[in-house]
Amino acid sequence: MPNDATPQLERALTLRDLVLFNLVAVIGVGWVGTAAKAGPSSLTLWLLAAVLFFIPQGLAVIQLAASYPAEGGIYAWTKREFGEGHGFLCGWCYWINNMLYYPTLLLAGAVTSTFIIGQGESGLANQWTYVLPFTLIGLTLAVVLNVVGVGTGKWLQNTGGISVYIPGLILVFLGLYAALTKAPANPVTLSQLRPDLTDLPLLNLWATIAFAFAGLELSSTMGHEIHNPRRNLPRSIYIAAPLVALVYICGTGSMLWIVPRPEINIVAGLLQAISNGMRDFGNAWWWVAPFIALLLTVSSIGGLGAWLTGSARVAFVVGLDRYFPAAFARIHPRWRTPYVAILIQAPIAAFFLFLSVLGKGTTVEKAFLILIDMSLLIYFIPYIYLFVCFMVHCLKKRRDNDERLLVPGGAGGALIVGLCGLSITLFAMVVAMIPPPGTSDPWLREMKVAGGSLLLVLSGFFFYWRAKRQLLA
Repeated sequence: MPNDATPQLERALTLRDLVLFNLVAVIGVGWVGTAAKAGPSSLTLWLLAAVLFFIPQGLAVIQLAASYPAEGGIYAWTKREFGEGHGFLCGWCYWINNMLYYPTLLLAGAVTSTFIIGQGESGLANQWTYVLPFTLIGLTLAVVLNVVGVGTGKWLQNTGGISVYIPGLILVFLGLYAALTKAPANPVTLSQLRPDLTDLPLLNLWATIAFAFAGLELSSTMGHEIHNPRRNLPRSIYIAAPLVALVYICGTGSMLWIVPRPEINIVAGLLQAISNGMRDFGNAWWWVAPFIALLLTVSSIGGLGAWLTGSARVAFVVGLDRYFPAAFARIHPRWRTPYVAILIQAPIAAFFLFLSVLGKGTTVEKAFLILIDMSLLIYFIPYIYLFVCFMVHCLKKRRDNDERLLVPGGAGGALIVGLCGLSITLFAMVVAMIPPPGTSDPWLREMKVAGGSLLLVLSGFFFYWRAKRQLLA
């Protein structure tokens, strides 16, 4: 039978670390540009996603993390409620999804880094001779820092959390200043705020926005490395969640006020908006744009570090249960980190990074979008488990007359919250398959996204079947 004993890990994460970890894990400034490009109706989608998905996600993680602050987080919760098979499928999808997500973070960092040296409009970001070395160096840095100790690696994540939030706050400030001093670049009417549900390609944005709010569960994967996790994990979400919503909703509104929609760059839109906004303050502030580009580049590497170290804990616990090779469960004798589970991600992520550049006519942006769409489908499978686990857990507590529910409204409130989150998750998975506007070859795109996602999920079933046979032998 699988081994449930967890080797001793270093408890080095404090409440401050968790708040910054949540910020860098959840906030992706590129989503602001993507939403603004779609127009004012995206503001309504942000609000709906916050109420129907982000808040339910936060409440589910708060309840489960407070009840079971175990290493492995969402994998451990699913295994506890539904058994090893479901636990493995959840953990596999969570882990392999991040192999796809790492390249998107690195590609975003490569794009923004060109603005540091004033080459943002030169086409340098589309030259793979520049992009590949940059991304591979960033990947190596994140891996090394997180291998040499959670107390060392957390500073990369902390720096990333600060670096991603400062540009967001500056954008909100510039938007407020512009709103008080000049006319909007995109006039907004009440009818424009209403999403057009008949425009099927535009519905793809719904999945994107829901995905942008995902990630609050990541810090819980390190339950045995957190000081007082039953207290600090919920508190970190209560603090970080409003900060995330502020940047996304107000940042999108600010971008719409500052930059005309046809000119918005979906990859570097935030940097573009800040550059436009700073023009009102004179040439003396020329350095702000390169500085923001530096912060955004650092935040991409910090975000990579957060997802890399969090998903490694899932693989580590799966290794303890012997459904991954035993090497995944090894702890470094000096640094007390699951170093094999961290290191193994580097070549896999590098493979997907190289894979994304194959094909005639591929650009950074096209690779970015295809990888994101594959990530969407696979990543939402663990979220199905999250919300179902949450509802089952709360109903069990009601049955056992346990009064420790943290959800407003008790078990009834938990059922409503869980169904909201689950419904939006399923809806987002469906609309994620709808090609975005401007797709030149939608059928080829669908084959890449659906076929690639299905192949990765089926490969997980194969690994589980093989490991199960060995355990029963």
